[in-house]
Amino acid sequence: MDEIKRPAPSAAADAYGGERRRTQRVQIAMPLLVRGKSGEKAFQEEATTISISANGCMVMLSARVVRAQEITILNPKTVEELPCTVAFVGRTVQGKTEVAFEFSEPSPLFWRIAFPPEDWDPAERKRPPNHAPRTVTPSRR
Repeated sequence: MDEIKRPAPSAAADAYGGERRRTQRVQIAMPLLVRGKSGEKAFQEEATTISISANGCMVMLSARVVRAQEITILNPKTVEELPCTVAFVGRTVQGKTEVAFEFSEPSPLFWRIAFPPEDWDPAERKRPPNHAPRTVTPSRR
């Protein structure tokens, strides 16, 4: 029987919905300024991240972009600007499209947050403690 060969997942697929991740993704709303071209017309749009990683981010964007398009994002808090590539264009909801941007090179410091370790399980974050709270009764003297 012939072996089925599947193409290796792209870097973008790994970062945004593929089988494995290069870095931990954190769901957090952070303001961004996105600059690029929609067709021949330049655009600049304020956006808020849905999730971020050391390799890029996901946002909802009104401007029309296409996969592999080059854009620039700016962190308004630090005024740092980075070139990116559109890695994924997803569903459109109420006029805004889910878009993932991938940095030209990993830039974890762009976000100015500490990323969780690679073995971190997001499910651990909201688990209640294993023990029940103790009720303390005042003692009588």
